[in-house]
Amino acid sequence: MTDKIDGVLQFHRAALGLRAARQELLASNIANADTPNYKARDIDFAGALRGALDGGAKLPIAATAPRHLEGASGESVRGAPVLYRVPAQPSADGNTVEMDIERAQFADNALRYEAGVKFVSDEIKSVLIAIQG
Repeated sequence: MTDKIDGVLQFHRAALGLRAARQELLASNIANADTPNYKARDIDFAGALRGALDGGAKLPIAATAPRHLEGASGESVRGAPVLYRVPAQPSADGNTVEMDIERAQFADNALRYEAGVKFVSDEIKSVLIAIQG
C-alpha cells in the first residue's frame, strides 16, 4: 500500500525539490545583482525533472587520494546542470543579472511551487478519502 502512495507522490516530491533548489538559485541571482562579474544562473527545470523521474544516473567522483573531499562544485543542483543566462543587454561591470527577468522568474517559480504544494495536499486528501471510504 505504501508503495502505491509513494508512487503517487514521487512526481510531486521531485518537482517541489527542484522548485525549491531553483528558487535558491534565483534568490542568489537577485542578491548578487550589484556584484561585479557575477553570472546569473538557472537550471533547465523540465530537463531536470525528467532526469529526476528517470532516476538521473549519477556517476561517482573518483577520489584518487584519501584526503579528497566529496562535495558540490556548484556546477549542478540536485543533479541538474547549472546554466548561465545570456544577458539581453550586457553591463559594464560584467554582471549578467537583469532584475526584471530575475524577479519575473522568481515570482513564476514561487507561484508554481505553491501550486505544487496545493496538488500534493489534494493528492493526500484523495488518498485519505480512499482509505476511509
